[in-house]
Amino acid sequence: MSVAEAPPRSRRRGALGWAALVVAVLVVALVGGTLVFGGYSQRDALDPESAGADGTRAVVRVLEQQGVRVVIARDRRAAERALEGGEASLAMRDAPMLSDDALRDVTGRARHVILLEPRSRTLDVLLNGSRTGGFADDRAVAADCRVPAAANAATARVGELMTPGDGVRGCFPVDGEVGLLFSEANGRTVTALDALATATNATLPLDGNAALALAVLGQTDTLVWYVPSPADADRAADAPTLGELTPPWVTPGILMLLVAALVSALWRGRRFGPLVTERLPVTVRANETTEGRARLYATARDAPHALDELRRAARSRLQRLLGLPTRSAPDQVVDAVAERLGADRARVRAILADDRPRTDRDLVAAADRLRDLEASVRAAVRTEGTTR
Repeated sequence: MSVAEAPPRSRRRGALGWAALVVAVLVVALVGGTLVFGGYSQRDALDPESAGADGTRAVVRVLEQQGVRVVIARDRRAAERALEGGEASLAMRDAPMLSDDALRDVTGRARHVILLEPRSRTLDVLLNGSRTGGFADDRAVAADCRVPAAANAATARVGELMTPGDGVRGCFPVDGEVGLLFSEANGRTVTALDALATATNATLPLDGNAALALAVLGQTDTLVWYVPSPADADRAADAPTLGELTPPWVTPGILMLLVAALVSALWRGRRFGPLVTERLPVTVRANETTEGRARLYATARDAPHALDELRRAARSRLQRLLGLPTRSAPDQVVDAVAERLGADRARVRAILADDRPRTDRDLVAAADRLRDLEASVRAAVRTEGTTR
């Protein structure tokens, strides 16, 4: 009964194993999809919705409590729509994916522009040749200027320093460089500062950072916080693709080669019919195979290899006679034979392994000794069996 029930139980275990594997795969896919397409998402530094140390959600919440409407735009089109009317302020990180013209176009729609983490190209384009410089020590720096937002803060930890361009004012001077740049023209202002040192959740409470950040970001009733995306890159600024760099005839030529290769494969493949199985026309007996191999050895005059074949077969038969394992080493067979016959081990080893014939006469003599040794072992095993 147990034998009859084993196959169904085995099938059930196999089915349960496959079911468990499918469930595990589905769970992993569900968790992975949740992490990738929904749920938790990693926010970058200066992100207005990030509560991490480098995020800026704290300053956004304080601005909203003061009556400033903060609009978060995560692509260029959303930022342009939010800036319609030209009365809002624009806060943005550095956007290397935008061309110079696109950078001027986006910032030109705002009344006040705050560059939160400017690089030299952005400073050069928007602040008349300004550029980045060194870095201030982690200490409070006096404003030492008449820019209202900076003067109200009095001191701040400014982080990265900059060098002002033509007509650009600077605040928080440190060793000939400044921590804030300010430019005003036709009622529009452009301000640049290192927001990582002044406006993040971790740095906002330090010294006068909060006063500086709120004054710079809260100049109008609406603040558009633009988070640049790689998708905002101008088509003109994109690197040319491989298709744009190659001549027009390359793509059709490649397609023609692929079609020719496919047709050639089908043409050559039709020449071979389906695989079929066929029976062998004859059946060769084992003794005929042995005789054929012996003739080959004789033709080659290879007495050592012929004797090796005889020894291999003799050792196999002796293993069965003496009850030795199938994979016994030659030395184990030699020891067992010598012990069973009470013979000299060196002599037995010479017969079963060491002797090397040079001529056919030596081969015949070695084969006779091998046959006699096997007969002696067989007789000894038979005698012990009869005695018992």
